[in-house]
Amino acid sequence: MATAHVVAITLGPGTRNPMAYLQITLNVSAEDRAAAAGVYQRYKQPFLDTIAGARSKELLVRDEDVQVLHGFASTADAHAYLSTELFTQDVVTALRPYLKAAPDVRVYESA
Repeated sequence: MATAHVVAITLGPGTRNPMAYLQITLNVSAEDRAAAAGVYQRYKQPFLDTIAGARSKELLVRDEDVQVLHGFASTADAHAYLSTELFTQDVVTALRPYLKAAPDVRVYESA
C-alpha cells in the first residue's frame, strides 16, 4: 500500500464545541465494500473505548469511494491516532487487501 498524505484544514468559526475530524477516504471496489465495512464495524468500539480524545466514528459510503470520519477532541488527538497500534497494525492491516490506492487522509478542525 502506498503512503498516504495528511492534509490539515481549519474550518471557520461558528461551532459551540470545537472538535477535530480525521477523514480517511478509501478507494475500494464495489465488490469489496461489504468487507471494508466489516473492518469499520470490528474496530469502531475499540476506537471509541481506547483512543485518547475519540468522540465519534462514522462510515460514509458513496458510489466512488468509502470515507471514515473520526471525531476527536483536538487535532493533536487525531494526528496521534495515526501512530497508534490500533490504526497501524489492526485497521491498516485489515483494510490492505481491499484498497485499490493509498488512502486520502485529512485532518480538519472546527473553530
